Amino acid sequence: MKSQNSIQIESQHAIIIDVVGPTLLSLLPFFLQSLFLWVKFQNKALKSGRNLTDPFVAASSFSPPRGDADVEALRSPALADPPQLPPLQPPQSDAMISSRDPHALFSGGGISFLTGSRAAKFSYGYSSFKGKRPSMEDFYETRISEVDGQMVAFFGVFDGHGGSRTAEYLKNNLFKNLSTHPDFIKDTKTAIVETFKQTDADYLNEEKGQQKDAGSTASTAVLLGDRLLVANVGDSRVVASRAGLAVPLSIDHKPDRSDERLRIEDAGGFIIWAGTWRVGGVLAVSRAFGDKLLKPYVVAEPEIQVEEEIDGVDFIIIASDGLWNVLSNEDAVALVQQVTDAEAAARKLIKEAYARGSSDNITCVVVRYWGHYLAKGRNRIMIINGCK
Repeated sequence: MKSQNSIQIESQHAIIIDVVGPTLLSLLPFFLQSLFLWVKFQNKALKSGRNLTDPFVAASSFSPPRGDADVEALRSPALADPPQLPPLQPPQSDAMISSRDPHALFSGGGISFLTGSRAAKFSYGYSSFKGKRPSMEDFYETRISEVDGQMVAFFGVFDGHGGSRTAEYLKNNLFKNLSTHPDFIKDTKTAIVETFKQTDADYLNEEKGQQKDAGSTASTAVLLGDRLLVANVGDSRVVASRAGLAVPLSIDHKPDRSDERLRIEDAGGFIIWAGTWRVGGVLAVSRAFGDKLLKPYVVAEPEIQVEEEIDGVDFIIIASDGLWNVLSNEDAVALVQQVTDAEAAARKLIKEAYARGSSDNITCVVVRYWGHYLAKGRNRIMIINGCK
């Protein structure tokens, strides 16, 4: 939602912004810091032949930038309607992707059982593709472990920006930290909140003197006994299919979300338009791990939702924005419904996103849940939406 007191002027070289919140003088240090980062990213873009000075850059792009992501040059007027997605196309052949980079597409999967008040069976598959980006900043994790005598399944997608360091750190440490939390089994909700915050603090402490503008999203799903817990940090997304309908299990954390904008301004920060709404004119997500220069405005504190009923949930999709930028929730669910095998479904999503013009890294995990077919009774789903 755009604020009424924020105005955008069509110009090739200027954006006039009415900053809301404290006095302009009190915001001057943060503004100068943001300006420094913006100039840094501008120089990087110029070296790669792109132009960030146009305030309407990427207004018609399928893939809005996040962090220091490259911004595609405009190909349509600023006020033109965004391009409509093409209809679903038949899945592309493996050669379409492998011919670009035979080592860029990874996929796998498995089938497992968990114990609880009833047996839970699920299959899972993952796929990850570098796409049109020169480097890969996405990471994913799938883990089946025993914690305090209970079997736990963990699935995660981590979409890095400013490099892959933060995403790789989350892959290696987030589940480890969560599974070793003393209250993980008896108070999982609290354990997730505390683990997110502590993992972010640990990463920032470990990265002292290193890159300060790197960060990452984190979308995770945990199967623990009878419960499914979904946690989303950043602008990756988790979507479920319930009786054939697409049901979002997370809410994107964007700077122009009214509650997020208020939180940022209350902390002394601001958002401005620079191709898209950005915290301090730099970051296109309002919550993330890392991003030390934007603390405390960009936080890693998760939002939490709780739903008591999961009967009828067929599968969930966890994916980076390289997928969601070009596929709606409904289209993604429709594609997965056509494929029983979870790994094949994940690969199909990747190929479709690439065929639709995704310019980002693309990573997704599909978890097909079979528990409600095996026994009677009710499970409990706790939906946790963190930094987006």
